[in-house]
Amino acid sequence: MPKIVDHEQRRQRLAEAVWTLTLGHGLEGVTLRKVAAEAGVSMGMVQHYYDTRADMVRDAIDRAIRALNGRIESAVAQAAGPDAETILRECLRAVLAGDEEGLRLIRLSVAVAAQAFSDPALAAVLAPVDGELLDFTGEIIDAARRERGTPGRGGARIDADICWSLATGLGVDVALGHRTVDEAARILDHHLDGLLSA
Repeated sequence: MPKIVDHEQRRQRLAEAVWTLTLGHGLEGVTLRKVAAEAGVSMGMVQHYYDTRADMVRDAIDRAIRALNGRIESAVAQAAGPDAETILRECLRAVLAGDEEGLRLIRLSVAVAAQAFSDPALAAVLAPVDGELLDFTGEIIDAARRERGTPGRGGARIDADICWSLATGLGVDVALGHRTVDEAARILDHHLDGLLSA
């Protein structure tokens, strides 16, 4: 009976190797040969999945961004209360990365940011929060204001964009060791308190 190959699992294994090399040596330290060695596979396997180093790096970074987005979706799904304000706070706090896996993903995005200046495809992968998430967050902001009895003031999508920009910046600060998770959470909460107040 022929062996069943899990191609997605193999690609993820190679992506993990790219992440490890990037965090240890910078993106310039990532080569097809080094990824093969780090993943414990042959060069032939790496070349089977990726024609070029650039394709491999972009896929690995795309997987990291999707993993970060998955953390946000999970935080929304697991929000402790049914109220909109709890969902909003938990959603944004997911980017503060208090655990090792979250820290690793954010550090990775910081490590590749410089390369994005000369690589439009990589820059697209690292693009800010997408419109769908901004729309969702704007709706949650409006709902949280209604729950508090705060009059609507319009511009919730812009408020959502500001919230995500702040949360992402604070997440980077945490990943770089410039702030603790608690310090970052206090800043985020202070902003949200003002945003949702009359």
